[in-house]
Amino acid sequence: MKEVDTKCSLTMALKVIGGKWKPIILVRLDKSSKRFGQLDASIMGISRKVLTTQLNELVNDKLVTRTAFRETPPRVEYSLTDKGKELIPIFREVGKWGKYLVKEE
Repeated sequence: MKEVDTKCSLTMALKVIGGKWKPIILVRLDKSSKRFGQLDASIMGISRKVLTTQLNELVNDKLVTRTAFRETPPRVEYSLTDKGKELIPIFREVGKWGKYLVKEE
């Protein structure tokens, strides 16, 4: 397996936000905090296992915070950090570009 080029900023950025689901999860958290079930219901095609893994990676990379409430039943909410919020305008622009690509087909 090849090493990740840690000197290339684009490679490092894509290592953190790359993949099919992370941008979608981040955009879903743009307006407000969400519980796991809300995220699961709002993202078509993602398995609960993958959602859990991706959320944990986003928390570890400090793009998302996980807040556990001491309630019965237990409640956990996910929200964007300031670092995560910085990505939203970028993803919106990529989405605009995606609409342009769809029109070409």
